[in-house]
Amino acid sequence: MTALAAPPAPPTGTEGTPPRPERRKRRAPRSMHGGMLSYAILAVALLISAFPFYWTIVAASRSNADLAKVPPTLLPGPNLIGNFEAVLEEADIGKALLNSLIVSGSITVGTVLCCTLAGFAFAKLRFRGRGALLALTVGTMMIPPQLGVIPLFMLIAELQWVNQLQAVILPGLVSAFGVFFMRQYLVQSLPDELIEAARVDGASTARIFWSIVVPIARPGMAVLGMLTFMTAWNDFFWPIIALSSQEPTVQVALRQLGGGYVHDQSVIMAGTLLGTLPVLLVFGLLGRQIVGGIMQGAVKG
Repeated sequence: MTALAAPPAPPTGTEGTPPRPERRKRRAPRSMHGGMLSYAILAVALLISAFPFYWTIVAASRSNADLAKVPPTLLPGPNLIGNFEAVLEEADIGKALLNSLIVSGSITVGTVLCCTLAGFAFAKLRFRGRGALLALTVGTMMIPPQLGVIPLFMLIAELQWVNQLQAVILPGLVSAFGVFFMRQYLVQSLPDELIEAARVDGASTARIFWSIVVPIARPGMAVLGMLTFMTAWNDFFWPIIALSSQEPTVQVALRQLGGGYVHDQSVIMAGTLLGTLPVLLVFGLLGRQIVGGIMQGAVKG
């Protein structure tokens, strides 16, 4: 009989032990630093974005004659307080700011709540005609708002709401964009398993909405609220039709400034600056929370 050949012995190291497999060296993660070109592009974008606001400050602190000079003056002047006093004399800007705050705040709260409810229904609830209703809602975004001005004015005149704030608040409580935005957000951020588990535990649809949907949808609600507030605050077309100079919003009150044969652009810019400061204050207070909520939702998702 022939003897079987023994298997070859594994290669040994210097001390007779098998060598360890070579490990690949891990590369240290590269730090996320932009180059000089990236910083240059960001600086240019910042200057382009901030220059209109800076020019508003310059124009509001100068006289009308200074603004007519060629080349124009690019440094702030000493007339800012005087132009603010002229704004307060020509228009009731204090009442206009209060009215704009009431209108914008009411529209923002109503839009966020109603659009979140509708977005949850379109995203996670099953009912007959859901696709057709969603298509109809999105289709209304293609209709110019100017087409509905005459029937809407006839409606508020029938309700005797002309020159009253509810004539501006109620038509803006729901937006098709807000419904579509919240629907898309909840489709991606709200798992079906959470709703099924809540159903098994006996939770109603209202309890599911307040206890599960609202905490998950908070980042999207914050973004929609900021966009809605900005849109309502800057709206001019419908308030100038539905309201009068006795009950104005900020945009309607600005229309009364700088009257005369030659418009005083410095006074108009001073009023514009006064109307912009509350929006900047709101964004400065809530901007970090909104961005933080967006990033938190992105990490959780």
